[in-house]
Amino acid sequence: MLLDQQQINQKLESLKSWTIEGKKLVKTFKFEDFIKAIDFVNKLVSPAESAGHHPDILISYNKVTINLTTHDEGGLTQKDFDLAQEITNL
Repeated sequence: MLLDQQQINQKLESLKSWTIEGKKLVKTFKFEDFIKAIDFVNKLVSPAESAGHHPDILISYNKVTINLTTHDEGGLTQKDFDLAQEITNL
């Protein structure tokens, strides 16, 4: 079920450094080098598979940008915020 703007704003308060861009929850992580960035991406596999919810990932040398949205719902749902919290905890 899609979240309304008030719900999105409330949930966003608990996610440090995540932002809303259109219908996506977005955060860029910066690492020491490419190897550490890829190590981080590899750590995303288990929580994403467990949740059955997969982020869009952009890798640019030492930066990894995560975009979360629930494609089949057409916007943000609780799944996006749950996975964002798991990613933040890594």
